[in-house]
Amino acid sequence: MQVSEVTKIRRKVLAEVSRLALEGTLEENIGGILTTVVSEDGPRYRCCVHKERAVLKDRINMALSQPIGTPLPEAARRALDDKRADLPAVNLLPEACDRCPIDKFLVTDACRNCLAHNCIASCPKKAIMVVQNRAYIDKTICIECGMCKRSCAYGAIIEISRPCERACDLKAIVAGSDRRAVIDHEKCVQCGACKVACPFGAVSDRSEIVQIIRRIQSGQRVYALVAPAFIGQFGPKVKPEQIVAALVKLGFHAVREVALGADAVALAEAREFTAAVPAEQPYMTTSCCPAFVAMVDKHLPDARQRVSTTVSPMVAAAKAIKAEDAAGAVVFIGPCIAKKAEAQRYCDLVDFVLTFEELAAIFVGAGVNVAEIAAEAGQTAASRDGITFARAGGVTQAVCDTVAHMAPDAVLKPQRAEGLADCQAVLAKMQQGDLDANFLEGMACQGGCVGGPGIMADQRITAKLVDMYAGKAPVETAPENTAARSVVPAFHRRK
Repeated sequence: MQVSEVTKIRRKVLAEVSRLALEGTLEENIGGILTTVVSEDGPRYRCCVHKERAVLKDRINMALSQPIGTPLPEAARRALDDKRADLPAVNLLPEACDRCPIDKFLVTDACRNCLAHNCIASCPKKAIMVVQNRAYIDKTICIECGMCKRSCAYGAIIEISRPCERACDLKAIVAGSDRRAVIDHEKCVQCGACKVACPFGAVSDRSEIVQIIRRIQSGQRVYALVAPAFIGQFGPKVKPEQIVAALVKLGFHAVREVALGADAVALAEAREFTAAVPAEQPYMTTSCCPAFVAMVDKHLPDARQRVSTTVSPMVAAAKAIKAEDAAGAVVFIGPCIAKKAEAQRYCDLVDFVLTFEELAAIFVGAGVNVAEIAAEAGQTAASRDGITFARAGGVTQAVCDTVAHMAPDAVLKPQRAEGLADCQAVLAKMQQGDLDANFLEGMACQGGCVGGPGIMADQRITAKLVDMYAGKAPVETAPENTAARSVVPAFHRRK
């Protein structure tokens, strides 16, 4: 998986913050990160070292889960005191935004000032004229409808959009009056697509690595709840048992698999489907992807009642841990940024969320090489279907298998959607009755969870490794899985 310079800087900051927190010198040495990550000798990505360090301060604040602009020693002190600012999961770093151009349509040198003048004829606002033997778009009149681009036989008019805007299927990020990007959190579902897309690293998710390290250092029993997409994240040859051993070496009290919660969710959703579809409603959607659920709530409210009321695998598994050890802290580890927003709604069950990238930074800060750790072979308690929740189609297969076992006469006609644009389109068709399906698996990320914004490995490779790992798991479906039955959620999703 190719790693950009933006990603390298972000990971270096997280690793340095982790190292200092583990050493117990974070507050006094936090300012040193400005010189270790951005040295006078370069490399230089912006106009000067001062601009580089201004951006870096914002990035460090996000790494400490503190408001942008907080003096670094104060931010470090607050993080060490287990304080987290009430921030969205995804945030803009104002100093990092390059204020990309906002002129959406541009006439290129390919314009021939042809006789047809299709661009002029197609423009509903008469915003195009010929200037110096070439078409010219008057930006004060243009409404950016795109008719000129579509009508040009030469393809001489191109459309320019910001990478962050292009990545957001929900149009939740736009250019502000000062040309800096602005996130509309009324529309945003915290999927993290803009973070991955921005080539300037101007979008960041808040991190809780220091707070987690402090909980471990305090002696509290801290449980690592690992998403099934963890297979292959730290190298294709790294075994799951090595990752578990590495987490224990960091100080986690125990490691549990979210796949067990996925088994419980498959069972609960199968029960819900057979009870409600089609007797009470025409179709049902999955509820395991928090970005998908948030998209329905914010953008397709008429479909809210069609979303499964079952909690996500993360919440189901966390509930089981809290039932066993109410005083323990639960840390979900996975590829998803939206889980950070979901955890806020279930703060009594899920204490913290780490992406795989953040976990890797802690390993680096602690000097732990996962590939070199010796570990004995183990056996997962989850089923094959629970593990494959990690990739697109896995939830569908799990629910289909479970429904077939529970109610052989039930007719389940599944449909999958990957990416929020596809989810919107498919869900709209189902709402209108234009699609012959009664069960929708909605995933915000291409490829499912293995394609999330917090991954460390190529999703195509990870998907194959997940299938291989699942092949070694018990084939039994959720209803037969005693462990899954023990954690079936006893409550519905929280709004």
